[in-house]
This record gives sequence, structure tokens and C-alpha cells, in this order.
Amino acid sequence: MEQTVVIQREPPRQPGVIRLLELSSAYAASLYPAESNHMLPLEELEEPSVSFFVARRGTDVLGCASLVRYEDGTAEIKRMFVDSEARGLKLGKRLLETLEDEARRLGIGVIRLETGIYQPEAIGLYRTAGYVEIEPFGSYKPDPLSLFMEKRVTETQTA
Repeated sequence: MEQTVVIQREPPRQPGVIRLLELSSAYAASLYPAESNHMLPLEELEEPSVSFFVARRGTDVLGCASLVRYEDGTAEIKRMFVDSEARGLKLGKRLLETLEDEARRLGIGVIRLETGIYQPEAIGLYRTAGYVEIEPFGSYKPDPLSLFMEKRVTETQTA
């Protein structure tokens, strides 16, 4: 019997999630130099300003994503990653929708993100979901290997 994939808020400090974060870091390191990798460390994912979500089927951790809230009413997507074994399940789309729902629940008006130019699947996912390219934001500096995007989200937004 096929188990359903469930996405819910969970703490990041647990073995299956740490394994996934390590896979995410290794994947990014295989594509980009260290100065172009902007991964949040585990300790920062545990901050009160972070909503961290895990996608799992049974006890298997398949994906994760977090939303980091800022005082200016914006938020940033960080550490969104799906295990290669779970690709094709549309988990990226589901995780992104979960983060957008969380932003609306929290009254956040704008979600931003930084992703790398060598990740066409991620870029396509974000564009399809309505994210548009912007200039570097926050503490980011211009980087030819980075793409910066944002989407305005509101409670009244309709599908």
C-alpha cells in the first residue's frame, strides 16, 4: 500500500533532516564555489523567526523547506530541497505552496529567494509559481551565479 506524503512543521535537528541538509549542501557545493553558496546552517534554521517544514512518507524524510521571516514584513525561502529518490512526486511544488500558505498565515506580503543559475528545475518551478526576477536583496551582493526572485502574496490572492 502506497503511503501518503505529509508536509508539516518539524524541527530541523533530527537525523533524517540532517541527512537531507547534508545532501543539499553537497549538491550545491558540486555546482557552485563556496562564496556563491548561501546555505543557512542548522542552528539558524532553529531560530524562532524560521518556519521549517519536512515532507515525509512514513518515517522517510523526502524533502524540506524553510521560510525565514524578517522585520520588514518580508520572508525568504531557504534550504528547499527534495531527495533525488523522491523527484517526480511534485514535492517542490507542494513545499513551495506550503511556504506560501505559511506566509499568508503570518501576514507576510512578499517572499524572496536566491537560487543558482545551474538549477533550471528550481528556476522553472519558481517562475511557474509566479516568482519574478529582482535585484539582490538584503545582505546579498550581485553574483553572476545567483538569481534573485520574489512573489507578492496576500490573504486575498485567488487562484
